[in-house]
Amino acid sequence: MSVIPAPIHLLPHHLNADLHCHSVVSDGTLTPEALAARAHANGVGLWALTDHDEVGGQARAQAAAHALGLPYLTGVEISVTFASVTVHIVGLGFDPKNEQLVQGLAHTRGGRGDRAKEMASQLAVVGIRGAFEGALKYAGNPELVSRTHFARFLVETGVCADTYDVFRRFLTEGKPGFVPHRWAKLSDAVRWIREAGGVAVIAHPARYDHSPTAEFALFSEFKAFGGQGVEVVTGSHSPDEYQEYADMAAEFGLAASRGSDFHSPDESHCDLGTLPPLSQQLTPIWHLLADRIQWPRPHGLQCS
Repeated sequence: MSVIPAPIHLLPHHLNADLHCHSVVSDGTLTPEALAARAHANGVGLWALTDHDEVGGQARAQAAAHALGLPYLTGVEISVTFASVTVHIVGLGFDPKNEQLVQGLAHTRGGRGDRAKEMASQLAVVGIRGAFEGALKYAGNPELVSRTHFARFLVETGVCADTYDVFRRFLTEGKPGFVPHRWAKLSDAVRWIREAGGVAVIAHPARYDHSPTAEFALFSEFKAFGGQGVEVVTGSHSPDEYQEYADMAAEFGLAASRGSDFHSPDESHCDLGTLPPLSQQLTPIWHLLADRIQWPRPHGLQCS
């Protein structure tokens, strides 16, 4: 279905947009079709699937959304190394067939398999065997086997009570199973998104273990490279962090995004479509993306 430019008045400020979630194509537990149905049932009025370093679910997500009358934005979440910390950059409203973007994502995914085998070897040293094969059972895309898939294996086998227990005891720096990986450069991730016609957004900034100086550098460099947005209201942010990153958005002249970061009904901080609205003082990211929204017919939006 073709992209139909939307008049700005059809994009209200308090739109119930959910522009960050994951399917089985990366590390979620639901299919793109099931996610579209869940978003629609929960009153989402603008949706994006943002799988990690992969756009293979985009056509399915768009088709499922449109079958339900739900407007759709293409999405991806790119893994970046910045100041020795993994940072995620969400891309929205791009051409998922753009060659540079597709090649860049393929390069970013490269090395995950070797990393996963090293993670499994470290877990074997502390008596947890079969972790690589166990994690693969949960990976809909073997190229994207991740810590989340290992976490589900550790819960399934009774090693840990839940995924929060996993990341307290394993898979994080200084704990068994942690293997660092060099991801894309910040400049490259933003460039791939922009050259594919999209808008780049810093995902869940409160999650990064950055000093105030490093965080300021992240925002400064991101803006200088052409980044245009930051997730202010997201599943892992507290109300105080909503305000903190609303202030950062204003300071750096960035638009504000909103997304649950939903992965699974059993694991996620919040469900699709259940976040509070953005502050009225912020510029919503969808105001920059009106001409890139993929609309079903007839037009229709749900507001919060």
